[in-house]
Amino acid sequence: MGFNFDVDSPAFWDEGEINHELSRVFDICHSCRRCYNLCPSFNELLDGIDEVGGEATQLPSKTVRAVVDLCYQCKLCDPHCPYVPPHRWEVDFPRLMLRAKAARVKKEGMPLQDKVLADPNTLGGVASHFPHLANWANQRKILRVLMERTVGIHRNRNLPLYSSLTFAEWFARHRPEPQGKNGKVLLFYTCAVNYNDTDVGAAAVQVLVRNQIGVVAPPQVCCGMPALDGGDIDSARQRAQDNIRTLYGAVQQGYKIVVPGPTCGYMIRREYPHLVKDEAGKAVVDNTLDLCEYLMSLHREKKLDTAFTRGMGRVAYQVPCHLRVMNIGFKSRDLLRLLPNTTVELIEKCAGVDGTWGFKKEYFHASLTVARGMLRAIDQVDADVTVSDCPLAGLQVQHERGYRPRHPIQLVRDAYGLEPLQV
Repeated sequence: MGFNFDVDSPAFWDEGEINHELSRVFDICHSCRRCYNLCPSFNELLDGIDEVGGEATQLPSKTVRAVVDLCYQCKLCDPHCPYVPPHRWEVDFPRLMLRAKAARVKKEGMPLQDKVLADPNTLGGVASHFPHLANWANQRKILRVLMERTVGIHRNRNLPLYSSLTFAEWFARHRPEPQGKNGKVLLFYTCAVNYNDTDVGAAAVQVLVRNQIGVVAPPQVCCGMPALDGGDIDSARQRAQDNIRTLYGAVQQGYKIVVPGPTCGYMIRREYPHLVKDEAGKAVVDNTLDLCEYLMSLHREKKLDTAFTRGMGRVAYQVPCHLRVMNIGFKSRDLLRLLPNTTVELIEKCAGVDGTWGFKKEYFHASLTVARGMLRAIDQVDADVTVSDCPLAGLQVQHERGYRPRHPIQLVRDAYGLEPLQV
């Protein structure tokens, strides 16, 4: 008994073993309590244990289900917890929540809400053919009420705007050289960049080309994290396998894989090893880097062009949760600090959207509550510009403050004096 995220093991799906593991981990969390107030899941758990006299085994099933559903997979409990593997107690709280949800989905089926949110490729593929209509519809109150009633997306959750040109289409028009003097990368551009933030991908290409890096961006599918969040292990694995087939071919040709989205980078590096256990998967994992992590590796090798012509003033940088838990340091902050006349204030607070959770009608207001600390910290900086690598953090700031933060790579592009290419 203990930590088990082997999705191919019958024990992974066994309800009795899952309940035993939930009780074991909950009892350890009750004794520790370092994560109280870290997120709503721990508050529900620890308050619930207190209500049953401190006995984790006596938690009612309703409370256990709520604890599972309130875990939005930010992973921030991992660096807090002193008992994560390889500790002998083997506590991996977020993966245990995923395991419990996956077993439930296998038994009860996947709710329509999660089915819709788990497939951004289909949503984006349809909406990108009619972006103006999709954006108009997503802002009509009566249609949002209908959306809330049918698929459970809260009527007041601001939704990402769809670009008039997808990044894949943009890349096909501006195709850079696939080889470069200083290296070559495959850009895993993410669904958010492809359908909603084309300029982030364009800025990444401009900066990479400026640094004499060859760039390719072959067709790719969703990383699979939304499906995994919803408990659909099979769909998450299928998407991982589809991507690995493409990415492994590039790795074999000497390409590094760079990712501008923290959640997708986390998914490839930390979740793919549980889903695809072969040589190709391992090679992809070992050769995947966050975009700014890659650029800072160029800087260490004295290959990064630092002939910046513009400063950015005072920058508030919200570091995404999934970058923090990858333990790579604050590479985006370090990159921005290379810009002239630029100071960077680090905001280590969760935005509370985290994948699909903050879109759901049940958790929308809880999501805003989680974000209060981040928003207060940003306000206190009184910055000239706010940035985050996370598009969902950007949505939250836009909802509460009325402006959209930029991605660090856009600031780097601007600091070179490069004009945005038409998107």
